[in-house]
Amino acid sequence: MISELAYVHPGAKIGKNVEICPFAYIEDDVVIGDNCVIKPYVSILRGTVLGSGNIVYQNAVIGATPQDFHYEEGNPTHVIIGNDNRIRENVVIAGGTNPDTATIIGDGNFLMDRVHICHDVKIHNKCVIGIGVSIAGNCIVEDCSIQSSGVVIQQDVRIGRFSLIQSGCRVQKDVPPYIILGGNPACYHGVNSYVLKSINVSERILRHIANTYRLIYTANFSLEDAVIKIPEQIPMSEEIENILVFIKDSKRGIVRHISD
Repeated sequence: MISELAYVHPGAKIGKNVEICPFAYIEDDVVIGDNCVIKPYVSILRGTVLGSGNIVYQNAVIGATPQDFHYEEGNPTHVIIGNDNRIRENVVIAGGTNPDTATIIGDGNFLMDRVHICHDVKIHNKCVIGIGVSIAGNCIVEDCSIQSSGVVIQQDVRIGRFSLIQSGCRVQKDVPPYIILGGNPACYHGVNSYVLKSINVSERILRHIANTYRLIYTANFSLEDAVIKIPEQIPMSEEIENILVFIKDSKRGIVRHISD
């Protein structure tokens, strides 16, 4: 199922039941797992590994040279992509800056048209990256987060699980789990209740999450004091622990603006 009009380097490793359409370009040192579909005019460059069940659409470039001043031209770069991802038209995914690092994308993600993933980004599982989103180098995007169209995420930012970033936001600080972020400057717009209900998070836990963020955003406490008061006032659960660990581990600090 490899078109005669595609270029596939003899050193590339192609799995079973892979479809490679006309005018696709596959370099040496590429691995493509079983049941993948590579559409016309896709470029998959040296150092890329794709798992199984991925579909890569027209004009996508995977394994591009990092746009990073620390990258030394000619060094090997790496992109590691898991299973069952949808990578739509005109997506660009850059490799890691250093030979021992990689840009990593997990399983079940949907990268829409014109997404740009820069060097050394880590995208976990089941995320939606909207049309025209740009994610700068060394960012981490945790499970099941959603970036709507036109979002710009600055370098080294971490996006918490089950968060929703609304269209056009420019994000410069870490985004805690389970929240909605909107506007410019990016502001806290409440808890992402709709998505959390869809995965059967109980009303009780939703109230606890909302009360946790009330202490963080609207109770006139410093962030340090809020982190102390949360265990005193909010019953512990996996979700509340995730919030506390995220804040304690944040290197850039979290988004602190509140919508009017």
